[in-house]
Amino acid sequence: MDVLSDVIAVMRTGEPRSARVEWAAPWAQEFAAVPGAAGFQVILSGPCWLTRADGEPIGLSAGDVVFRPHGRGHTLADSPATVPAGPACDPRSVERFANRAVDEPATVVLCGGYELAAGRTHPLLTGLPELIHLPAHPGSHPSLRATVDLLAGELENPRHGTDAIVPALLDTLLLHILRAWLDQAPVAGTGTGWAAALNDPPITAALQAMHRAPGRQWTVAALAAEAGMSRTPFARRFTDLLGQPPLTYLTWWRMTTAARLLKASDAPLGTIAGEVGYASEFAFAAAFKRRFGTPPGRYRRAEALE
Repeated sequence: MDVLSDVIAVMRTGEPRSARVEWAAPWAQEFAAVPGAAGFQVILSGPCWLTRADGEPIGLSAGDVVFRPHGRGHTLADSPATVPAGPACDPRSVERFANRAVDEPATVVLCGGYELAAGRTHPLLTGLPELIHLPAHPGSHPSLRATVDLLAGELENPRHGTDAIVPALLDTLLLHILRAWLDQAPVAGTGTGWAAALNDPPITAALQAMHRAPGRQWTVAALAAEAGMSRTPFARRFTDLLGQPPLTYLTWWRMTTAARLLKASDAPLGTIAGEVGYASEFAFAAAFKRRFGTPPGRYRRAEALE
């Protein structure tokens, strides 16, 4: 898979949750801080305000998208002065896919939440800002808008297959949010971090190669060749953009891939070792224990009990 697809594949655990909620003014809803989770709100109709402890109030209108990748709490309300009267919403305690309607709604919001897998969250997500706000503009992000419409419609009028469709739409929506954020990132050569790296064609080529074939016996020279660069400039550019050398990231990705395979399959440890680039099960087990603090077999058993 490509890098952005892999971000989604490795990050989530458990079941995503989503709701379409209508509010009649005056209203205010606090969303609890949930460490190890990410959440979004899309304003389907009507205005509202987002308030948080660490920033000024943000006015939102129909079509706006807000993404909170680090599980920080915040409040949505019809006015910054309106105080929440009820308990904070914790997505872990609500039904998976909900639709709440009221008479004469002033605002309609589409909400969603993802529980992230501890130890497997991709650095692209951990490096995101505390809040991503994508204001609605005519013609902007049409694929994101189309996905929002599909998800809102599915929640408002569930039918046969909704339990399969909604999780797929939630993943699709998150991908479109990340794409939109990447589209706003600095052009190649003008910034650092994952957004800059994924807008840098040579570095992206090397990252895609690692993700496509983590089991290949990569060297810095071989990755530089994928990038179309010589070895030393490539290693410097990769490290400057991502804050770590290419082989350090490769090792992290191999261990993350191994953890996913241990949880999702019953393949023998030797087979998984080969898929992530280790010639022996012993070398793989040692590397895995360094990363996760437990041998791969014990990790698999613990994941099976959750």
